[in-house]
Amino acid sequence: MNINDWNNFFIANAGASAALTGLIFVGVSINLTKILSVKALPERALISLCLLLTILILSILFLVPLQSLRALGIEVLIIFFLVWLLVLKIDTDIIRAKEKKYKRHYAMNMLFNQVALLPYLISGIYILNIDINGLYWLVASFIFSFIKAVLDAWVLLVEINR
Repeated sequence: MNINDWNNFFIANAGASAALTGLIFVGVSINLTKILSVKALPERALISLCLLLTILILSILFLVPLQSLRALGIEVLIIFFLVWLLVLKIDTDIIRAKEKKYKRHYAMNMLFNQVALLPYLISGIYILNIDINGLYWLVASFIFSFIKAVLDAWVLLVEINR
């Protein structure tokens, strides 16, 4: 197996993540006043955008020809750490500001964010130190990130209007 075997996977994910990123922007723009009135909802939208942009950026990077596995592993790890630190900071700020009765609910949301991001770390380490099969961990991150972003898009488009 070589990296070119994954081209269609990365092309499909780049398109899907770009489309869902647009959906988040539409949801935010349509319901901006309501979103801004609900504490932590703008930050939740930002986290979803980060998850989707991570998929988009990594998909683009993996489509760049003639990169070594070492370079790709390093790219995955750099992007993981940047996004992970940002998401962790946002989540931590949100959970600190939440009323006690909502902390448990948001802790589940925070856990889902971490579950979506952790496979990037495993993938980067695997690609860097072992072989190309570390790409299968990207599949897990992409799937969890898409699920999380779609759930957040639902909140931004539908649940906010209930």
